[in-house]
Order: sequence, then structure tokens, then C-alpha cells
Amino acid sequence: MKVNANFRAFAGINFDAAKYIPSPSNGVQRFMLDRIGSEKARATTIVEFQPNSKFPEHEHIGGEEFLVLRGTFKDQHGAFTKGTYVRNPIGSKHTPWVDGDGCTLLVKLLQMSEEDHLKQPLYISIDNKGESTDFGS
Repeated sequence: MKVNANFRAFAGINFDAAKYIPSPSNGVQRFMLDRIGSEKARATTIVEFQPNSKFPEHEHIGGEEFLVLRGTFKDQHGAFTKGTYVRNPIGSKHTPWVDGDGCTLLVKLLQMSEEDHLKQPLYISIDNKGESTDFGS
């Protein structure tokens, strides 16, 4: 699958919630912004977790970056509220879920290089005063 795969060309998309595509997990759907590949793809996606939904454990072979746009995203590493940026390195694994508030994320997959020196997850949260807190690297 290729969606806006020419990174040398401008791509503008109007968000339309009616165009979400179901993921392999019930209650989790995706709006493709760009994508090169099938299920394991280089992609930028808006991911919507319905209340009380989950996604099975999976590995990020090319790393993962996400920004929590709404709700609270959880995995075995923590609970990440609106405004939190998470960068999971190549080879990282997690088992995400959300509780009754649901959650919306902006996700980038397979964007990292093997030369990337980040070996531990990075968590940065923007509080309601606009100040950031770095939770590790």
C-alpha cells in the first residue's frame, strides 16, 4: 500500500473521521497520512483507540514515535496523557491499551535509522503551563 509515498511532493489531507480504516485489533482504527508497506510499514497515521480497547504486544522494527492528542495511552511502561511525546527505539516492544476515556495519537513508524543512538525510550510531557518534562532517555 502506498499513500502519499512521494516525500519530494507536497501532500495535504483534510481529516475525515469517516475515512478511518480498522486495524487488526477491535476498537482501534487508523487514518493514513502517509504509508509505504502493508501492516508493518513506514507510516504516519492518526490512531484512534475506542474506550477500553487494546492492541496486542508488538515490536517496532524501525522504531516508533507518537504524540498523544487526546485521552490517556497506556502500556507496560506507563500512562501517557494528552501532550506527551514518546519515542520508542528500534526493536522496542509494548502492549498498549486505553481505559474508558479512549485515546487519539499521531504515530510515526519505521522512521528511524539503524545508526540512531537512542537505545532507551524517551518520554516528554507538556504540562498545562507549556513546560516540558523529560522522563528519560
